[in-house]
Amino acid sequence: MSAEFESRLAELEARVAELERRDAPEQLDAAPSTGGLIAYQGDVHLHGTVRWDIGYSPDAIVELPVPSASEVLAALGHPVRLQIVRTLLRGSANAADLHAAVGVGSSGQIYHHLKTLSSANIVEQHGRGDYRIAAKRVVPLLVSMLAAADIAGDLGT
Repeated sequence: MSAEFESRLAELEARVAELERRDAPEQLDAAPSTGGLIAYQGDVHLHGTVRWDIGYSPDAIVELPVPSASEVLAALGHPVRLQIVRTLLRGSANAADLHAAVGVGSSGQIYHHLKTLSSANIVEQHGRGDYRIAAKRVVPLLVSMLAAADIAGDLGT
C-alpha cells in the first residue's frame, strides 16, 4: 500500500472511532462516583490524523479489569517493546526495519516482542509482514508514555 493510502485509511479509521465514541453511552455513569474526573484527549498527526477524547470517574477506573490492564502495562514495560512502539508510532514498519531501529540480537527476538505487543492489542500486523499501531491506540499509548515519564520524574516539572 502507498503511504498516502495508509494515511487516508488511518484518518478514516480515526473518524469512525470518533463517531462510535460519540454514539456510545456516557462512560461516566459506569459506577457511582465519589467525585472527580480523569480525562485525556489528543489531536495527533503522526501518520494520519487521530482525535481522541475520553473521561472516567476515578471510581470507575479503579474497577476496570486488572488482567487486561496488567497485560498492556507488562507489554509496555520492556525497553525493547517500548522502543518498538515508539518506532511504530512514527509509521508502519516490517520486522527488518524494527530490528534495525531497536538493535536487538536477532530477528527472532523482534518477533517474540511483536507477539507480546500483539497479544496486548498494542500492535497489529497488516499487509505482508508490516506492523503498525492502530489509529485508535495512538493517543492512549502516547498518554501512557507521558504518564510514565511523569511518574518517573522525567518531565522536569
